[in-house]
Amino acid sequence: MKKKSLFGLLVFIVMGCASQRGLDTDSITIQTSPENPYSSLEIEFIKGEAFNHPSFAIWTEDLEGNYIETLYVTQYVAKGQYGHSEIEPGRWTNEPGEARRPATLPYWAHKRGIKAPDGLYIPSSETEVPDALTSATPKSNFMLETATSYSGNKKFRVLMEINQAWDSNRFWTNNKFPGNNDYFGSLQPALVYAVTIDTQNPETEYHLNPIGHSHPTGENGKLFTDLTTLTTAREIAHKIVVRFK
Repeated sequence: MKKKSLFGLLVFIVMGCASQRGLDTDSITIQTSPENPYSSLEIEFIKGEAFNHPSFAIWTEDLEGNYIETLYVTQYVAKGQYGHSEIEPGRWTNEPGEARRPATLPYWAHKRGIKAPDGLYIPSSETEVPDALTSATPKSNFMLETATSYSGNKKFRVLMEINQAWDSNRFWTNNKFPGNNDYFGSLQPALVYAVTIDTQNPETEYHLNPIGHSHPTGENGKLFTDLTTLTTAREIAHKIVVRFK
């Protein structure tokens, strides 16, 4: 009887751990409506252990890296309005409002290629993303129901860039770029995930994998493939799955 009880306790503990990690009951469904939808896409996001209200964008490209369209962006980035507004460079308030944070999602922002009046590619109130492609930042796991306008018979890519504010580690410290307020609001740079979709021989599921990180201050749209210095940034997402329909 003692052996059976011990086995039952172990099963209970294992099941509890799995529930906390990947079977979150707070999962929500988000729907976006890109222009001229052709094929449906379903993107499932399972949060990782370091998840703490990150900003992120999801978009498509051809295999040459040419931007096709944005599928989703969290609302703060999409509108240039954040939970902590900026009084002046390096000074924030506890009130929501406008702020310029080019290091948040620079790879996606430069791919989108729309420059704001201040010369930055991160969206502002003048260059905001349409409401049809955004929502409040998910607080946990989510399912994105969307579509792509891509109608060709070639392969294309789905990408996701994700970043968490003030996410430091031993390499990405507060004093790594002294005096650079754009870096200070991010610390570990945004992480970029990608997967290639084969429209002619579609698989049941496609898993996005990290391919690099963005520039730590957001000054350009380059991708840096060395991920050895990133720690908790790689634990924001546990699993990202795309289903092509």
